[in-house]
Amino acid sequence: MTISQSLPFPNWSLGEKIKCFLTWVFILTVCWLVVGFPIVALISISGALLALGLQVLLPMSTIAVVAGCILAANVIILLGVAVSLTAWGIHPHQAPGFLWLNQKNKNTDSRYFCCLSVDLRQP
Repeated sequence: MTISQSLPFPNWSLGEKIKCFLTWVFILTVCWLVVGFPIVALISISGALLALGLQVLLPMSTIAVVAGCILAANVIILLGVAVSLTAWGIHPHQAPGFLWLNQKNKNTDSRYFCCLSVDLRQP
C-alpha cells in the first residue's frame, strides 16, 4: 500500500489528531471483528486450550487470566496501530480501501440510486 503526499509527523491541531485517532480505532475494530473472524475463532480455541492446561497451576482464576491476557493483547495491538497511523500522519481518507470516508468524492447522480428493475434507456 503506497500512500502519497503524507509527511511524517504533520502539524495537525489536537482536534484533528483526536478525530483521526478515533476514526482509526473504529475502522480497525470493525475490520478486526468482520474480516478477522477466523483469526478470532483460532485465538479463542487456543485460549480455551491454554486455560485447560493452566488449570493445574491456577485452579480458580485460569479463565479470567487467559481471557484478560487475550483481551489486553488485542486492545494494546489495536491502539498501538491506531497511534502509529495517526503519528505518521496517515489520515483514513488517504487509504485506498477507505474511499467511502472521503466526503469530496460523493456522487450525487440520481441514476445510481434507482431500483435495479427500472429501465434507464431513453426511447
